[in-house]
Amino acid sequence: MGYIADREQFSDFISKLKEEYEIWAPKKFKGGGRFSDTDAVRYAVIESPDEIELNEKSAYSWKEAVLPPSETLFYFAENHAGETEGPAKKKLVFLRSCDLAAVKRMDQIYMENGDPDYYYERRRRDMAFALIGCSESCENGFCVSMQSNMADNYDFSVDLVDGRYRLDCKKDEWNEWLKTAGAVSADVAPQRVTENKVKVNIPEDLSYKVGMSSMWDQYDSRCINCGRCNFVCPTCTCFTMQDVYYDDNGKIGERRRVQASCMVDGYTDVAGGGSYRQKNGQRMRFKTLHKVLDFKERFGYQMCVGCGRCDDICPEYISFSNIINHLEDGMKEVRGND
Repeated sequence: MGYIADREQFSDFISKLKEEYEIWAPKKFKGGGRFSDTDAVRYAVIESPDEIELNEKSAYSWKEAVLPPSETLFYFAENHAGETEGPAKKKLVFLRSCDLAAVKRMDQIYMENGDPDYYYERRRRDMAFALIGCSESCENGFCVSMQSNMADNYDFSVDLVDGRYRLDCKKDEWNEWLKTAGAVSADVAPQRVTENKVKVNIPEDLSYKVGMSSMWDQYDSRCINCGRCNFVCPTCTCFTMQDVYYDDNGKIGERRRVQASCMVDGYTDVAGGGSYRQKNGQRMRFKTLHKVLDFKERFGYQMCVGCGRCDDICPEYISFSNIINHLEDGMKEVRGND
């Protein structure tokens, strides 16, 4: 059902939700931006509805709510081990359509790709989602091209229009809470983006042969393998393990899962001193083809959701959308070499 609420009514609704949920939402951090005197918008647990940033896209994705940058999986001692406690409360996450589409990709990897990941599943299973509507396209987004602009698997949606909150709620209990708060019933639908300034075209005949193209060579020097693109991406799922020891003999400590990046040094190191994809262009090729080829061949849909964060964050101004659009030229090159 649809409702229109003022600030106080929306605040009452959020306060009721906070009794049951830990609420994660985009939040503005003053002075926390990439450049001096700029702000940063990233995900955090919010205490007040006024902290929820509904206008600007977050620089980092929602995935920190379900896949922390670093998490302790279990503790161990000489003769025993014990897992960490699960979340104390369920989580409600505010996110945009592209990120809501990314939830499906994360679930595919961690819950539907063989045995479910225990630690991911215990956070994810009781998670609810609030869709933030998009009144216009973000600068570098190409969600329309990736068909991630119309996600509808939300529990309620919210748009802030002329100082009033427009909500479309799918949960009966929450509908009652909105009525109790005094929200007015209305026909409401979340705002959607139907056109982006940035458009991408993935070749229909895209194959792994494009990996032999010379298009990747420029990134040997352009990319500085900082990994920012991976860490802000809502569908990058890679991690590494770290054992942290509390004593010198290494018998007491904890095991941590830490987010990793296929773009940084050391990611492909193997026993015996070997290392694969040492050139930055090779790493860019691997990341790109995983996003727009390998994942689709395995699961039937694209991994990339077109949020544009990788373009936003890159210190070398490398555009992932441009890379995708050059795949056609790469395919022509390798076809000509056959």
